[in-house]
Amino acid sequence: MGGALKTAQSVDHLPVIGLDETVHDLSAHEDPTDEPLPNLELPNSPDPLKVQCVDDIISVRAAVLYETCLRQLLTIMKLPEDRCTGVLRTGLVCDSVAPFHINITSKGTAMSAEWICSNGHSLWKWNSQPVMKFGMQAGDFLLSTNILLSGNNYGKVSLLFKFMNMGMVNQNTFFTIQNTYCVDAVKEYWEERNSESICRLQGKDVVVLGDGRNDSPGHCAQYCSYTTMELDTKEIIHVATIDKRQTSWNSNIMEKEAFIQTVDKLSRELKLVEICTDAHIQIVNPDKGRYKDLGIHHSLDMWHGAKNLAKKISAAAKVKGQSILLHWLKDIVNHFWWCCKTADTKEHFLALWIGICHHVCNIHTWEMGSCQHGDLGEGLGKQWIERDSKSHKALVDIVFNKRWLKDVHKYLRFRIRALTNLMFMWREALRIAVTAVKGAEHEGDQEGDQGGQAELLVAGAGAGAGAGEEAGEGAGEEAGEGAEDNQDLD
Repeated sequence: MGGALKTAQSVDHLPVIGLDETVHDLSAHEDPTDEPLPNLELPNSPDPLKVQCVDDIISVRAAVLYETCLRQLLTIMKLPEDRCTGVLRTGLVCDSVAPFHINITSKGTAMSAEWICSNGHSLWKWNSQPVMKFGMQAGDFLLSTNILLSGNNYGKVSLLFKFMNMGMVNQNTFFTIQNTYCVDAVKEYWEERNSESICRLQGKDVVVLGDGRNDSPGHCAQYCSYTTMELDTKEIIHVATIDKRQTSWNSNIMEKEAFIQTVDKLSRELKLVEICTDAHIQIVNPDKGRYKDLGIHHSLDMWHGAKNLAKKISAAAKVKGQSILLHWLKDIVNHFWWCCKTADTKEHFLALWIGICHHVCNIHTWEMGSCQHGDLGEGLGKQWIERDSKSHKALVDIVFNKRWLKDVHKYLRFRIRALTNLMFMWREALRIAVTAVKGAEHEGDQEGDQGGQAELLVAGAGAGAGAGEEAGEGAGEEAGEGAEDNQDLD
C-alpha cells in the first residue's frame, strides 16, 4: 500500500545484499545520439546579399511572394552539394543524401528558407531580401520609411497587410526606424530644398497660397500644420507646425497662430504682395490688421467661395416650396465663377452678379443691364422661377447678402489653391516628422550610425519628388459662416 510508513524501520531488519547483487550508479556504455554539433553549417552556404550602396535597393524591383509558389520552386532546385558534410558528435561525417527538408519561415516582410538534413544539419540558407548594416532587412527599412514619406500611418498599412495575410514590420521596429533614421533625414532634405526655393524667389513679387490642417477633426486636435505654396512654381516654401500647448490648449486658434508665424517669417525673407487663404473666421482681414503696413493683398480661395455659395443655396432649397432652387444650383455657382473671372472691380462684379436674379425668371434684359449669353432658343430645358415667388425671394436674399458682398472683392483675382498631391504627401510627412522631433526632444538624442540609412532615405525622397500629379481641388477649412463679426489680425 502506498502512503507514509506507520513506524520507523530498523536497519538491522533490512535484507543483506551480496556483492553479486551490488548495484553501481554507473550507466552502461551507450553510443552517442546523432545530434548535430552547435553552429555547424556547410562552408559553401551563401551569405545574404548585402546592401552596399543606394542603388542596391532603390532601383531594384520588388514583388509580393507567396509561400506555396516559393516552396514549389525550392522543391525542384538542386543544391551544389548532394550530400551533407556536417559532422556528427561521433566525429563522423553525416553523409545524408537528398531529399532534404525545407523549412520556410517569415521575419518582418521577408521569407527565409533553410535546407536541413535528416540529422538536423543546416546545409543551405536563403533570404528573400538583402540585408543592410547590422542585419536590418532592406524591405523592412524601405517600408517603414516610405510609410512616413507617403503620408500614411502604420495602423492603416498594418491592417492592409493583415487582410492580405502578409508579413509586416513590427510596430516597435517601425517607430525605431522613424525616430532613428527618418526624422533627421527629412528635416535636412526639407531645409536644403526650402533654402533653394527662398533664394530663387528673392527680389520678386511673391504670391503665396496657404492652408492649415489639424491632425484630427473636431476641437480636440493636438497639432496644426500650416503649409504655404508659391503660386507660379507650386513649391512649398514654408511649413509651420503649432502645438496646442502654444495656444494655451485652445485648438481653435492654432491655425491663426500658424498663419501669423508664416507671414512673419516670409515677410522678412521675401517680398510678399498677396496671400490666398480660405475664409477662416480668424484670418479674414490680415491686410487691415497687423499687416496693414506691409501692403499685402488678401485673396480668398475661389473653390471654397463656390462651395460656400452652393451650401447656402442647398440649404434654402430644403425649405418647403423652394426645391426648384436645386435645379438652378449648378448654374448659379457657375455664374459666380464667371463673374469673378470676368470682373476687375467690385462694382463690375455686382453689375454682372445681380443678373442671375433676372435670368432665372427668364428675364434677360432689365433697366441696368442685360445677360451676356447668346440666344437660348427654346430655353434651357429647366423650369423658370416665378418672379417674387418664395423661391425667388430666397435667392435674392442669398445674392444680396451683405456679409457675402462685404468680402466678395477678395475673389476677383481668381485664386484657386489647386494644391498638388505631392504637396499633401510632403505636408503630412513633414507634420509627422516634426511631431516626432518634438517628441524626441523630451527623450534625448539617440546614438547610432545613421549615415548610410539617411542617404538611402534622402535618395528615395528625391526619386519620388517628381512623381506628383496636380489635384483638381484644394483642401482646408470650409468658409466661415454664422459668426457675428469678422475679426482682424491684431
